[in-house]
Amino acid sequence: MNQANKHAIVFAYHDVGVDCLQALLDAGIAIDLVITHDDDPKETIWFGSVRELCKRNRLPYEILQRDQLLQLLPRFQQLSPDYIFSFYYRFMIPIELLKTGKIAALNMHGSLLPKYRGRAPVNWAVLHGEVETGATLHIMEAKPDAGDIVGQIAVPIEIHETAHEVFNKVSSAAQRVMESVLPTLIQGDVPRQLNDLHQGAYFGGRKPEDGRVDWTQSAISIYNLIRAVAPPYPGAFTEFQGKTWLLAKSSLPLDPKIDLSPQLVHLLEKSTPGLHLVDNCYFGLCGDGKVLEFLSVQAL
Repeated sequence: MNQANKHAIVFAYHDVGVDCLQALLDAGIAIDLVITHDDDPKETIWFGSVRELCKRNRLPYEILQRDQLLQLLPRFQQLSPDYIFSFYYRFMIPIELLKTGKIAALNMHGSLLPKYRGRAPVNWAVLHGEVETGATLHIMEAKPDAGDIVGQIAVPIEIHETAHEVFNKVSSAAQRVMESVLPTLIQGDVPRQLNDLHQGAYFGGRKPEDGRVDWTQSAISIYNLIRAVAPPYPGAFTEFQGKTWLLAKSSLPLDPKIDLSPQLVHLLEKSTPGLHLVDNCYFGLCGDGKVLEFLSVQAL
């Protein structure tokens, strides 16, 4: 197929949206329209702005609510794009809009599909102690994250890394995925690999309340929760001495018999699972008898 004059409509948000939209521009794809959405006023905005990228590059863009998307159908039909792309856009895109892409509608997802389909894939991967994740470009269908895989790159998750640090690696991987597949897409060809939905699972969105620590869990589970929701995400928290405390960073799980002083072991043996202040240091006694030492604790 003729590689010239490939046109796209792009749904985009967040760093992945900025990086992948820039990859399209660098490859010479004509961007006929960008759809983004307003920032959530309740959310810490630590990531790049698609709106500002559009302004700098004089790209036409719209900021719409979820229930306004179908109003775009006549405009999409008129533009008749070769591709529709979605890069970390948070709303489900109506299938009627996806069908206007003459070649394909493609979405960038922040996991190694078919694992961690759905919302907040990086946070869930860190929470579950995974040792790798990645970025996957796939065909968009009516069911989320279900279409064939077009391109995929893995990145390691180190035991000390927070979800924010892993997300930065995933964002970089997403840009590399685009750079690797764009020469083929510009030819009008879309590589496909089965996205086996019998593997992996769907995960829902996460709320700030999900950061509450359950001290009956194992130390490694609590450690993974802390790094999965560490700032700039809302953070892990617990109640102690009548206040709510943000637990932003901890040591790896400690074995009291090996890693702690006999005096500290003696004090913790008399304690119930939870947060404890000993010699001006904060420790968490966990359900499996192991201990976390907190390196960053803040009263909320």
